[in-house]
Amino acid sequence: MKYMLLMQFSEATADFPRIDEWKPEEIQAHIGFMKDTNRRLAEAGELVDAQGLAMPETARIVRSHAGGAPVVTEGPFPEIKEWVAGWWIVDCETDARAVEIAAAVSAAPGPGGAPLNMPIEVRQVMAVPPTEL
Repeated sequence: MKYMLLMQFSEATADFPRIDEWKPEEIQAHIGFMKDTNRRLAEAGELVDAQGLAMPETARIVRSHAGGAPVVTEGPFPEIKEWVAGWWIVDCETDARAVEIAAAVSAAPGPGGAPLNMPIEVRQVMAVPPTEL
């Protein structure tokens, strides 16, 4: 089964500064942890994809507009109090394994090397139902 693990941050749950405020060596330790995690998941045959996202200030919301150009709203969006910072798609045998991976990722190091204990949302990827011929 495939699962999406969403790394989420919010001002309410993050008791650490934004990553763009960390010391260079703290950023390198964090990125090294993520690369090592991804390598281990790939070696186990569980990694489908993993990506980090730019800060929310770079976000845009796009809506179609009947008969015209799409409407694009540039970020940051003050009403958004939490944001997705990255994701993994993993393919593992059980829900328990997806939770185990999420817990390991949650403990990524932050400022001073302390575990961030960031919230990771775990959601099963829906399978497309077979079509009748």
